[in-house]
Amino acid sequence: MKVKIVTPDTAHAFAWTEALRAEPAFAVAALERPLREVNAIVNGSRPDLLLAESGSAEDFLALERLAMAHPEVDVVLVAPELSPDFLMRAMRAGVREVLPSPATPAMLEEAVNRMAAKLAGPQARDAGKILAFMSCKGGSGATFIATNLGYQLAENKSVLLIDLNLQFGDALSFVHDGKPASTLADVARDIARLDATFLKASTVRIAPNYSILAAPEDPSQASGITPEHINAILDLAATQYDFVLLDMPRILDTFSIKALDRANRIYPVLQNGLAYLRNASKLLAAFK
Repeated sequence: MKVKIVTPDTAHAFAWTEALRAEPAFAVAALERPLREVNAIVNGSRPDLLLAESGSAEDFLALERLAMAHPEVDVVLVAPELSPDFLMRAMRAGVREVLPSPATPAMLEEAVNRMAAKLAGPQARDAGKILAFMSCKGGSGATFIATNLGYQLAENKSVLLIDLNLQFGDALSFVHDGKPASTLADVARDIARLDATFLKASTVRIAPNYSILAAPEDPSQASGITPEHINAILDLAATQYDFVLLDMPRILDTFSIKALDRANRIYPVLQNGLAYLRNASKLLAAFK
């Protein structure tokens, strides 16, 4: 894999180059100058990966221009700022991974190895199980069960919960007291960039093995999400997690049917009451 390093720091350029050249599979070249002074990253041979250090707003603007000019080149960014807003802007610019500055040679080597594994293709593994939870009647407790089951499963398995109550989903609030930096609507908006890194960065990490992809904060954003988006997200999520839990809306439309079709198991959730039983009977017939 061809790696191009761009940094204004001579010591960083030397240390990073030496660390990466220890791996025979990496062909490494370094450019010792600020990003804002770089007009092109393709000089002779095209790199597979750009490893760039940014120290200013002007540097980041230059990186955005370079990423737009060379969308086929993966980017790992070393930067002093790691705020949620900055990370979202970096992802939208095409950055695959952001490392804190100063980054050690070991951190850089791990990041580049991850990118190399991505270029080599995904490792074969069993697909994760997709479990869907739908209330038979409002207030049944489907979200409560889904979020808490996810927490229990995450004790020894990797779990992603996707909140598909697009307009008024609140699954995140059952296990987390903050607002998400990114939601399902943001992933759908940038669906062309969907990969394992982007999906993971768009979730809220609840526990080491438990993450949630939250529903949109603004109900109007739900209109931009299509069944095709959900299908693509589930295709990827099933390769990255042992369990993918779907907190379903209480409605049967093309969107929810697409998600239910992908589920290995569907759990209708009800309480002990006549209205719940009547709706459960209707839902079971629809599921069959």
